[in-house]
Amino acid sequence: MSDAARPEPDAGLIYTHGRTGPGQGAVITVAPGIGWARLPVPGALRHINIWLLDDGDGIAIVDTGLAIDGCRAAWEALFSGPLAGRRVTRVIVTHFHPDHVGLAGWLCARFDVPLWMNRTEYLMARLALADDRDSAPDAVWMDHRAAGWSDAQLAAERAGGWSSFAALAGPLPVGHVPIAEGQAVAIGDRLWRVMTGGGHTPEHCSLVDMANGVMLSGDQLLPRISSNISLGTIEPEGDPLADWFAALARFRRDLSPDMLVLPAHGDPFTGAHVRLDAIAAEHRARLDALEAALAERPLRAVDCFDTLFGRRIDAAVLALASGEALAHLRYLERAGRARRAVRDGVWWFSR
Repeated sequence: MSDAARPEPDAGLIYTHGRTGPGQGAVITVAPGIGWARLPVPGALRHINIWLLDDGDGIAIVDTGLAIDGCRAAWEALFSGPLAGRRVTRVIVTHFHPDHVGLAGWLCARFDVPLWMNRTEYLMARLALADDRDSAPDAVWMDHRAAGWSDAQLAAERAGGWSSFAALAGPLPVGHVPIAEGQAVAIGDRLWRVMTGGGHTPEHCSLVDMANGVMLSGDQLLPRISSNISLGTIEPEGDPLADWFAALARFRRDLSPDMLVLPAHGDPFTGAHVRLDAIAAEHRARLDALEAALAERPLRAVDCFDTLFGRRIDAAVLALASGEALAHLRYLERAGRARRAVRDGVWWFSR
């Protein structure tokens, strides 16, 4: 393993190992017994960080990458390079999204080791794999229609199929070792506390070594972006943004401000409280702007994109943007700051 570049300050955070990150097949030591590797991810994210924890005479892997050739090739480069001869003891997954769980089954089978994962997140992944089909349930199209999608947008989405989960995530082990809020997990010489947070996924798990001030944050705490918070078909009456705010507040209460945060995307940093405050403030500013826009005229979710994101939303991210817009509108509705009317299956919101 190698060491990374010198620390770089930016926007109240300190990037402890610079802004370059490990290349393919390389591992950087970020703290005693913790290695950092990267796997490629298509699209704007570009990569996912993989964390390698000393675990007795082997290593525990945290998150796994997509079940695509590029990620498999990156793993092979690691196993024939810096991880050659190292025994894998277990695979730990922070949440069910395919860039995190995609190769979990492949790794568990390769090394004959167990999968450690939150029960809800594991079952969500199993459900997504089992429900992979050519066309979406009617409820999904009804939700897209409620968001204000046009007939042309709905037709284009139908023509492209529906769930791509099975194309990005391989089969999972039949069983798993469940991890849950507050659980203490011993890995090597460190004791990690499991902290769950809602909003992004139902029970996203971060691992926190309180004694040594290190957090494996997954998508819960990222240095430059906020994770997608969407109102989805599986919980149509949910309030995911309220869940997200509650998680941010609890993490701020329990984490030290100078915690070393090891995120799933972006670079390791310190300044946990600064970042948690910035994420919360960004969402609250969006809510205020959205409420002001609703005072001018009723809006559908698709009418809110400029206010919320300040950029054009193309077909590739239309579903994610719609889900996030609906999450913000639902929060305003539940807080008594907006009201919803339904006309021809479309949700219209006003102040």
